[in-house]
Amino acid sequence: MMASQIPPSWTPPGAMPLREDLGDPAFRRVSRRLIPLYLLGHAIGTVIFLVVILVAALLIAFGTDQYWLLVFAVVPVLIFAIMAFVIVRQVKAIGYAEREDDLLIATGIMFRRVTVIPYGRLQYVDVKSGPLERAFGLATLHLHTASASTSAVIPGLPREEAVRLREKLASRAERNLAGL
Repeated sequence: MMASQIPPSWTPPGAMPLREDLGDPAFRRVSRRLIPLYLLGHAIGTVIFLVVILVAALLIAFGTDQYWLLVFAVVPVLIFAIMAFVIVRQVKAIGYAEREDDLLIATGIMFRRVTVIPYGRLQYVDVKSGPLERAFGLATLHLHTASASTSAVIPGLPREEAVRLREKLASRAERNLAGL
């Protein structure tokens, strides 16, 4: 069967269609303030890399009169430009959806990943924020479950939203656990 002949709802045998499976929920996106936070982290690494390359190129160039080696200083700048593009796309791809019995967390650009965390499996929920996150008014929600493979993280939430979500998820987890 050619690609043009495959009906839109077709899935390979044994596979489950993603949209119907998840009820096509409306995912809430994380804060766009996560973009400059991630860019700042990568900028720090880029500056360190750039300084190392510049010092090495200058030492070699002054000893051998091969100033063309300074062209290598462009490499970290190009890497940063590519990473900036990727970071923007990555942050836009992070989302979560609260459903009746579980929480969905979506990540990934090329390789989309949707993690389903049943409320009854939640053991505890942490809200963490480092100094840079606090400066941007953000926090990261860490969800710990009975299985290490389904533990998850939602970065880039506004602090108030992270605290609200922690309380709501903890309450739902306790209610679902009591119903077992």
